[in-house]
Amino acid sequence: MKLVAYDGGKVGRVDGEEIVRLDVPDLRTYFERSGADDLDERIPLADADFRAPIVPKKFFHTAGNFREHEEESKRVDWSHEIAPWIVFFQNVDAIVGPDEPVVYPEHLTEELDYELELAVVISKPGKWFSPEEAMDYVGGYVIFNDITARDIQRREMRSGVFSFCKAIDTFCPLGPWIVTPDEIRDPHDLAMELRVNGEVRQTSHSGRMSTTIPEILSHYSPLGYSAGDVVSTGTVSGVAGFSEDAASLYLKPGDVLEAEIERIGVLRNPIVSWEEAHGAPAPPQVRW
Repeated sequence: MKLVAYDGGKVGRVDGEEIVRLDVPDLRTYFERSGADDLDERIPLADADFRAPIVPKKFFHTAGNFREHEEESKRVDWSHEIAPWIVFFQNVDAIVGPDEPVVYPEHLTEELDYELELAVVISKPGKWFSPEEAMDYVGGYVIFNDITARDIQRREMRSGVFSFCKAIDTFCPLGPWIVTPDEIRDPHDLAMELRVNGEVRQTSHSGRMSTTIPEILSHYSPLGYSAGDVVSTGTVSGVAGFSEDAASLYLKPGDVLEAEIERIGVLRNPIVSWEEAHGAPAPPQVRW
């Protein structure tokens, strides 16, 4: 089943070429209530204005899980080791949905990058559970594009930590919908690809994770999950910042991102300038 948020405040499930509206105000409530009933309202899928499928209470952010990403960092002498089991919280107010713009804050960064990730939606509250129990807590899967300001990240990591670089407004595209586990029997068997203006930049497979999804969910469970929380699983190789010609690959206004994961779909987002988004020139440049 595909669960969607659409038309400014409705949620539903996809039924063929239509959306059937559900009797909950949002998909976080759907997971808190362990489901929802259909309402007598349908619209064509093609007519829906999709939104981010969920705004979680907590967004657990994983880094360093795909070791291919760590290996590519060595080619460009990245400032810090990308160790396994990096976890931090994402800013849920930065979430945008399908076709919503990522705003380029040119007063803050000149190195805007993309990171394709598979994310897991938590189905119910839980803590302190084992990997063997973890899949009982999976409510679905969704695409996450971890937009990152590399120049800010590089400076932040002088202290060994980072957060601001990934949490700026609109830097958290999520969508296009949540696909429930009955449609994805094995989340470690999914092709992954990210394109910029139709050009393939990242291509990989979820089977290349160094730790499995059950291991990730169990490892973070001491922090405590709420129904509807989101857990990312790390990006794959091919980011602009770790290429030998990074300057030519960084995102700019006018670019269109397409993040695709097999059996889930395509998450599309345009990059727009600050002035296009806000109707005024960007503020004075900030030096970090």
